[in-house]
Amino acid sequence: MGEQRQRYNEEFKKQTVKFIQEQTKTLGDLAEELNIPKSTLHQWMGKYRELKHEPVASVDRVKELEAELKEMRRLLQEKEHTLADTQEELAIVKKAVHIFSKPKN
Repeated sequence: MGEQRQRYNEEFKKQTVKFIQEQTKTLGDLAEELNIPKSTLHQWMGKYRELKHEPVASVDRVKELEAELKEMRRLLQEKEHTLADTQEELAIVKKAVHIFSKPKN
């Protein structure tokens, strides 16, 4: 009699593809290690692959990530300045409320 086919749920497939993308081993080695046919892994890669899980392998990608990091740092610094200004304004408003809420003699 033939072997019973193994069935995998969607989450397992997605996690397996993510795992494969994070590895430096070949697909064949991983197929053997996971005991899943290489052709099945190829199908899953085609369906569930997300490029954000790919390892950084090229100079262009490194430059792109560095530019993104620089922009994020700039935005963070801008937000920190805005927050500091808002906190200062709030402190002033609190003092004004305190002063004007005192009863007049």
